[in-house]
Amino acid sequence: MAEGGGDVRSTEDVRDNITRTEGRDITTMNVSDNDQTTELMKESSIQQSVQREIDRLSQKKRKEMDARERVRLLQLKLYLKAKQEKSYKFYILYDKLFLKHTLTEAYAKCKANAGSPGTDGMTFKDVEEYGRRKFLDELGEELRKRTYKPQPVKRVWIEKENGGKRPLGIPTIKDRVAQQACKMVMEPIWEADFDGSSHGFRPKRSAADAVTEIKQNLKSGKHDVYDADLSKYFDTIPHEKLELALKERIADPRVLYLIKLWLKAPIVEEDGGYTGGKSNKQGTPQGGVISPLLANVYMNLLDRIVNRPNGYYDQQGIRMIRYADDFILMSKHIGQEAIIRLHNYLERMGLVINTKKSKQVNAREAPFEFLGFAFRYDRSVLFEGSRFWNVLPRPKSQKKVRQKVNTRLKSISHYPAEAVVAELNPVIRGWVNYYRIDKVSYTQVALRTLNDYLRKRLDRFYQRKSQRKSRLYGQEAYQLLIQHYGLIAPYKTSGTRPVKALRRK
Repeated sequence: MAEGGGDVRSTEDVRDNITRTEGRDITTMNVSDNDQTTELMKESSIQQSVQREIDRLSQKKRKEMDARERVRLLQLKLYLKAKQEKSYKFYILYDKLFLKHTLTEAYAKCKANAGSPGTDGMTFKDVEEYGRRKFLDELGEELRKRTYKPQPVKRVWIEKENGGKRPLGIPTIKDRVAQQACKMVMEPIWEADFDGSSHGFRPKRSAADAVTEIKQNLKSGKHDVYDADLSKYFDTIPHEKLELALKERIADPRVLYLIKLWLKAPIVEEDGGYTGGKSNKQGTPQGGVISPLLANVYMNLLDRIVNRPNGYYDQQGIRMIRYADDFILMSKHIGQEAIIRLHNYLERMGLVINTKKSKQVNAREAPFEFLGFAFRYDRSVLFEGSRFWNVLPRPKSQKKVRQKVNTRLKSISHYPAEAVVAELNPVIRGWVNYYRIDKVSYTQVALRTLNDYLRKRLDRFYQRKSQRKSRLYGQEAYQLLIQHYGLIAPYKTSGTRPVKALRRK
């Protein structure tokens, strides 16, 4: 595969230009070399593990394997081929999309994610009543005969934390299954190429990995942070340039044509009007099953430039951490030239940085936020004179979960206790699991705050006249919901650290 751009210089040139005043000595290069060696060893270990799993699954006869295992075997083989041959192009992929086990697994994944119906109004319940096997066989035939045409995408608008709205495209279930099948075949190929700094919408990766890497960088001395904000990334991806990126690996014209059909599918707005269509030359709807993969394929161009070993940014000690279209640069020092180069690369990609929202901070002097977390260099009360990198849910995130609980309670004012718990637990569990990162984030204070809010809000909820018939009326409802109905308590004291042990500068 072609390498990304950037200022390419030899190791000798770099050493000649390094001075003690700049604080960059030969040790910096040795650290970089060690990182590369470690990465190569890690890749070798992964490939060996993949090969062992291939050998294990290959010992089974096809009739002994379920749909998930057969898809998994295909994915492992594609991944290993792509990993071992960096410039290999895959010419025959389309025939894998309409295989019975591929569509069966694709449907199972789509159903597990649930979601609203698309423009045809069909739900998963409707599909089951129609006949799941019949539904998938018909889709398979359309794909095989190449008569498949995606239906218009339904657009809805979702509230953002800042008061604005973002568009969300909802394909029909039929199109979701077709996109999922394509994603399952393409994803392992690109996973072999994606940079380790990319964490969003990838298998076995999460926001927690990105936050963990950021904290490690801060502890290693990379305090200079450039927080970049892309303007409407998903809506501005140029189709022509995205296709060029895809062609680095995908040489099957039928797969490329199928992706083009999805990119140019008409969009039905909330007022019933149509936008997009064949004349559309940019954007991939957020909400589409395959959109996150396409977005990562395109941003991988930037990943390769910034994180390329011995490239310009690597020589400056700059590392990029990305989650989908959110990313930051981190280093001991980020000069203006590095930022200008970044803007130029993005401009060449047809993307725009929102300069009003993007900012550069010295994390030792001012906090910054990323992926809903706040990163602060705080003083510790436990150890006088010492500081630590405090990673915690940002205030807006804490406010948002309280608002979500409040909104949910308003919509279930007459539900029995069991149903109230069933409504609240996913909200509490999801928020706690997202922000509680072992040995990385400090959530005690935030969880105690949420705990106190739930106690007051639920006690008040069951004091209303409309709740007189409830067993919890007039009692300490919060505690009873925990003890007898299984409500999740977000805060539990461990007795190992006082919750007030953290304090700002």
